[in-house]
Amino acid sequence: MKPIRLALLAALVLAPVGLAAMPAASQWEIGPWVRGRNYSEGMPANPDPVPGGGVRFAFPQGSRGQVDAMTTAIGPLDGARSITIRYRVDAAPGTRFAAVETPEMPATVSLYFQRAGDTWTGRGRYGSYRWYAPGEAVIPLEPGERTVTVRLDAGWTNVNGKPVSDDPAGFAAARAEAATLGLAFGSLSRRSHGVHADGRASFTLLGLRVD
Repeated sequence: MKPIRLALLAALVLAPVGLAAMPAASQWEIGPWVRGRNYSEGMPANPDPVPGGGVRFAFPQGSRGQVDAMTTAIGPLDGARSITIRYRVDAAPGTRFAAVETPEMPATVSLYFQRAGDTWTGRGRYGSYRWYAPGEAVIPLEPGERTVTVRLDAGWTNVNGKPVSDDPAGFAAARAEAATLGLAFGSLSRRSHGVHADGRASFTLLGLRVD
C-alpha cells in the first residue's frame, strides 16, 4: 500500500483503525436514482453485507454497466469536523479500472455529500446542493486496503466545480441540511460519472466515521 499525502487536508492513508459502526447494507443505495433512472447501470439496488459490518459490490465488467455512486442517509454535518472511510479494493491480477466518460484519466473514488431537496439540475442555488471532496482526496482505484480522512474545512467543491470560497453560504447550508453521504466513482474531472473494470474486481467499504 502506497502512502497518499494530502497536503491541504492533513489526511493520510493509514493502517487499519477501529471505525464507528456504519449503516447496514440495506441502508446503502447504489445509484444515484434520478427521475426514475438508476445511473449505476447493471448494478443491484444495494451492496451486499460482509462479516464485521462492511458492505461490498462487484464492479461491472466492460459494457455490462457502470457504478456511479454508493450512498447512505445522514444527518446534519454542520457540527462535524471530518469524515473517515476505510475500504478495500480486490481485483484479479492485471485487472484495469476505467472511468466511463474520461477513459484517458485514472478511475477514482472520492467522498461527497448532498443537501436535502436537491433537484439534480446543478442550476442556480442547486449548484451548491452537492459538495465533492478536494482533489487531493480523489483516490485512484487500485487493489489494497486504505483509510482516508477528509476534513470538512478543506477545499471542497460544488457540483459545478466552484470552491467553498465562491459560495460559503451555500456550503454552510448544505452541511446544516445534509441528507446523503456518498462515495463517487469516476475520475478527477467527472467525479460520479461511472467506473467499470475489465476483469473481476470488487469494492468493500469496511468502515465509516463522521467526527
